[in-house]
Amino acid sequence: MKLLIYMPALNEEEGLGGVIKDLPKKIEGIDEVKVLVVDDGSTDRTVEIAKENGADVISHGTNRGVGSAFHSAVEYALDNRVDILVSIDSDRQFNSKQIPDIIQPILKNEADMVTGDRFHSGIPENMSKTKYWGNQQMSRLISLISGKKFRDVSCGFRAYNREALLKLNLLGSFTYTQETIMDMVFKEMRVVEYPIDIKYFKERKSRVANSIMNYMFRTLKIIIRTLRDYKPMLFFGGMGGIMLLLGLGFEIFLFVHYFTKGMFSPYKSVGFIGLGFLVFGLLVFIVGLLADMFNRVRVNQEKILYELKKEKYENK
Repeated sequence: MKLLIYMPALNEEEGLGGVIKDLPKKIEGIDEVKVLVVDDGSTDRTVEIAKENGADVISHGTNRGVGSAFHSAVEYALDNRVDILVSIDSDRQFNSKQIPDIIQPILKNEADMVTGDRFHSGIPENMSKTKYWGNQQMSRLISLISGKKFRDVSCGFRAYNREALLKLNLLGSFTYTQETIMDMVFKEMRVVEYPIDIKYFKERKSRVANSIMNYMFRTLKIIIRTLRDYKPMLFFGGMGGIMLLLGLGFEIFLFVHYFTKGMFSPYKSVGFIGLGFLVFGLLVFIVGLLADMFNRVRVNQEKILYELKKEKYENK
């Protein structure tokens, strides 16, 4: 069994060396432990320090986002026949001594993906209440969409088995945490949460979530696109159904007025508005039917892509 510990890094020269040194070198059930640092456009000595401490390095040259960094790590893991990929931040917020714990559900064949749960005991110390609230709302949304209960969908401390890596197909470059969970759940992979320790430093600001509104807006874009692609009838059918109900409501109001007063005036415009909602609702619903048909094609294409990946990476 080969384990790869991956860390995204952007200008982390100050503490990166210590983080790499603290990573477990031997884990029961694992034959080889390797470390990968994905340099996402650092302008300091991050790359040099990572190499000095024995880590393999992939450099992007420019800042592409943690989503793109994760894509690079997944490709590297598949290319090097890694059995388990663990992602952990390079800023000491997570306890690297928990790496042997977070991979246990995978080693026991109880999960394909394990994601850290920072909120098992409530709000962590030094975490802002605004960020905690935002994370809770995002978790509720993902739980609703996926049909599976999650407490923390934004944690960067995770583990994936090789099957999960082969089946992952992500498009978001800004972040990947929520999209990964939905992609895995929709593909009927086993996703479990594991309680982890977290340490927030008052003086450090998150590079991904430094603006809550910007973070939520960009993350919602990824979620909406994923929902559109994986659940098109829910996405388009839901919008079309709302429009149809509104249109029907307007028309019922107009005809009730007609039968009680004997005329359409002064509510003729209500009838046209209702007709507009009915027409657009029907069109959106038809789009949903077409998208659902194309979704079947996408599912077959993903199966073909999975087989091509297996052939490409397993025969090396």
